[in-house]
Amino acid sequence: QVQLVESGGGSVQAGGSLRLSCVVSGDTRSSYCMAWFRQAPGKEREGVAAIDSTGATTYADSVKGRFTISQDNAKNTVYLQMSNLKLEDTAMYYCAADLGALVVDYGVGPLPQNQFDYWGQGILVTVSS
Repeated sequence: QVQLVESGGGSVQAGGSLRLSCVVSGDTRSSYCMAWFRQAPGKEREGVAAIDSTGATTYADSVKGRFTISQDNAKNTVYLQMSNLKLEDTAMYYCAADLGALVVDYGVGPLPQNQFDYWGQGILVTVSS
């Protein structure tokens, strides 16, 4: 079992920055692909970024060049650095883990939510003008 706890959300003005953190506890010896998803009001949840045990990353087109996913294995923590935030980045952000997966397994296209085994509770990010 794995538990994921997000932190770092909040309110920010457009153009600003935030860093989300996701602490992983429980079975930290296994290999996971870690990802961030988000769900905006009235919209479906979508993948934002992912990083695997090799350090390979993938990003949604909407956040490329603005968001950076990273991980600190010593702290069992995954980060999402968000810069140049836009109004449309307002959403609940979720951390997720896919046991044994690599980014290359996902191919081209959106991250497959149904493959992720563990989810955090989510954290709200609000971007205002």
